[in-house]
Amino acid sequence: MPTETLEFQVEARQLLQLMIHSVYSNKDVFLRELVSNSSDALDKLRLEKLRDDTLDADVSDLHIEIDIDKDTRTLTVRDNGIGMSYDEVGQLIGTIANSGTAKFLQELREAKDAAGAEGLIGQFGVGFYSGFMVADEVTLLTRRAGETKGTRWTSRGEDTYTLEPVDDAPQGTSVTLHLKPADPENQLHDYTSAWKIKEIIKRYSDFITWPIRMVPEAPAAAGESDEAPEPETLNSMKALWARPRDEVSDDEYHELYKHIGHDWRDPLETIRLQAEGTFEFQALLFLPAHAPHDLFTRDFRRGVQLYVRRVFIMDDCEALLPPYLRFVKGVVDAADLSLNVSREILQQDRHIEMMRRRLTKKVLSTVKDMMAKDQDRYATFWREFGTVLKEGLVTEPDNRDAILALASFASTHHDTELTTLKGYVERMKEGQDDIYYLTGESRQSIENSPHMEAFRDRGIEVLLLTDAVDEVWADAVGEYEGKKLRSVAKGVIDLDAKDDDTSEGEREKQTEEYAGLLGWMKEQLDEDIKEVRLSSRLTVSPACVVSDAGDLTPALENMYRAMGQEVPRAKRILELNPDHRLVKGLNQAYKEREDRTDLTETAELLHGLAVLAEGAQPKDPARFVKLMADRLERAL
Repeated sequence: MPTETLEFQVEARQLLQLMIHSVYSNKDVFLRELVSNSSDALDKLRLEKLRDDTLDADVSDLHIEIDIDKDTRTLTVRDNGIGMSYDEVGQLIGTIANSGTAKFLQELREAKDAAGAEGLIGQFGVGFYSGFMVADEVTLLTRRAGETKGTRWTSRGEDTYTLEPVDDAPQGTSVTLHLKPADPENQLHDYTSAWKIKEIIKRYSDFITWPIRMVPEAPAAAGESDEAPEPETLNSMKALWARPRDEVSDDEYHELYKHIGHDWRDPLETIRLQAEGTFEFQALLFLPAHAPHDLFTRDFRRGVQLYVRRVFIMDDCEALLPPYLRFVKGVVDAADLSLNVSREILQQDRHIEMMRRRLTKKVLSTVKDMMAKDQDRYATFWREFGTVLKEGLVTEPDNRDAILALASFASTHHDTELTTLKGYVERMKEGQDDIYYLTGESRQSIENSPHMEAFRDRGIEVLLLTDAVDEVWADAVGEYEGKKLRSVAKGVIDLDAKDDDTSEGEREKQTEEYAGLLGWMKEQLDEDIKEVRLSSRLTVSPACVVSDAGDLTPALENMYRAMGQEVPRAKRILELNPDHRLVKGLNQAYKEREDRTDLTETAELLHGLAVLAEGAQPKDPARFVKLMADRLERAL
């Protein structure tokens, strides 16, 4: 095959320009990313060889090598890992297949500081391109393990790159950077300096499990000898999770997290666990300080790294933690698993299930301790991951009590501070049997809801739930410490029964007085509602719509439909405020008029206003607008 000159994908070209003309304060990150890529390639080759012992690949001395040439000002990072085929180079290097590319470019441009921008490189899996921060030209030479021909990729980071087949390429991948001149003022160091390379490796990659080697600079007198100096191993290769806590600094833990999580910030919390007995394993887990951009997408890669007796097995072992803890990063090293374990086997393995239970309990207890001892860090955690953690209330009943104990919610008790369910119960009014909540898109829309009026007047606290998952878990949980969780927008809520403000006789009198109107309105609105009744939850608004106690709310219906599950649309209940002037006037007109054509339109408008008040829209918005416009015109 001849040498091909190809154009970069548009997104890749934009990314390259951002890299080349970047203002990152720390350009050292390029070496961390290239070494990390090499480490991944070595992990993949060892795993491939374990699964297929017929693979023609040398795994006797897997390592990473760094070569410096001061004369040509080049720096080469080389590994003898899995390598890439000709097609893979074009797919992985010439284009960016990552679906998050557009978001990456946007966040890169909008990053408020250099440190924030720097962290996005690894987070979006485009670490290879960081080489263009320090190089005018990049050459990649690679051969996939088991294949005979290699590939050379070259680019100056402009519009094009070249691809050519190579007959004598060694197994693995080497990336050669033709370095830019050193420019200390712009944080562009001399990367042909051995001490600088050692400093970067020690800071970022000391824990890499593969040896990172570099031939030391020869002293002046060494020119008289024909023997080349022996390569020096730059990293300790010590598994941090296997070392005693007092031998590892927080900085070392943080760098391991950044390597695993492709993050630029320090983790919020480091969790160590050593299990002994019938089944032994060690774990080093991290709670991030912020949620990744794709946490709620289908493509999000979850799971922690799995090792068996220090041998890397897989990068994202989903079986070790439940989906609602998918943000947790880290390493789990088991002593008694097979090296040839597969994802299918993991799903059935009882040891994995034991580890999953222990790890889940440890993470939840750590968050609970954080809640008790460090409110600021807990507040950060809950802000970033509370929504996903609440998924566990639905999917894992066994840990429901533990999750409820560390969950926090906005409520009418305080404008900014969150409350626990325990705190809510302690503040409940005398005689109050239920925990009340209301779901909605925002705190403001919930607080302005007509459903809140009677609760606000009586000073009854209501939880204000704004996450989509709140619709689901509140129904699934049902109660807390014997107190029923009740939506203020569902079923009959008769707060007057707990007061002396309105007697039973007065309520019966109102029901009798409005009986005719209620029955007539039910007939007129029969397509949209199942019942019209008087309300005890309204004090200011004329009407509201509520769901029956056993029905799905409209928000929950829409959620199921978005997931592809068709559910029947439940009719709602229209509640009228008997003390509102509009409702009183409508009742009087109903009794006095035989021609009720206008009243039918008024009933439609009243129902439409109630629907609008809860943030939805009338079934026929155009008709609603026309009726409203006609009424306004007649009122002038």
